[in-house]
Amino acid sequence: MPERKAAWVRPMFEAIAPRYDLLNFLISFGMHHGWRRRAVRETLRHEPRVVLDTGTGTGDLALAMLRGGGGPEVIGLDFAGGMLRIARRRAEAARAGERARFVMADALHPPLADGSVDAVVSGFLLRNVDGLPEVFAAMARVLRPGGRLVILEMTPMRRRLLRPFFRLYFNRWVPLLGRLVSRHASAYTWLPQSVDEFISAEALAGLIAAAGFSDVRVRRLGLGSVALHTATRA
Repeated sequence: MPERKAAWVRPMFEAIAPRYDLLNFLISFGMHHGWRRRAVRETLRHEPRVVLDTGTGTGDLALAMLRGGGGPEVIGLDFAGGMLRIARRRAEAARAGERARFVMADALHPPLADGSVDAVVSGFLLRNVDGLPEVFAAMARVLRPGGRLVILEMTPMRRRLLRPFFRLYFNRWVPLLGRLVSRHASAYTWLPQSVDEFISAEALAGLIAAAGFSDVRVRRLGLGSVALHTATRA
């Protein structure tokens, strides 16, 4: 893999975009819908007017903010054009109008003014970026003081009894399923590798606090395989 993740990750996501949502459903046994609903509830609890969904992918999280006819303006940001094309088609089908717009940009450099959004949310982005402190600094920059940060991310399994089964599933079955469905030879070998190499949920909380956030909280989901981090911009 190149020294910079983006050089490898971007074309990978471009290639798997058409099958991305199906694979998320199959790999998580549909549980990812519940995780995203939890993230949406945490984000909307403070009634934000403008939300940035960074690493929006096909727009699942962004569009979930708008269901029910209300909700904030949502800006979905991603650096993979194939993902954004799907997100825009889904927004059009949902008749989201101007309430959802999708922008091609890197999470390290969101093209937004300082303090211009009320909440920043991301789902399963962080393992794919090159610098976590830089990403959190960018999120803090665009958030207004008092704004909310909501992060969903895979996290290394720490339950001893479940760890062998989790590793077997992720290291053997997920790459095989990924190859069969996405027809991409290596995309879904990256998923278990990135989880294995990722920092703990507690260490991630420390980086969030160091970036200028307060009230950092961690909740484990998916039998401990997923962490939901929430925090407030100081």
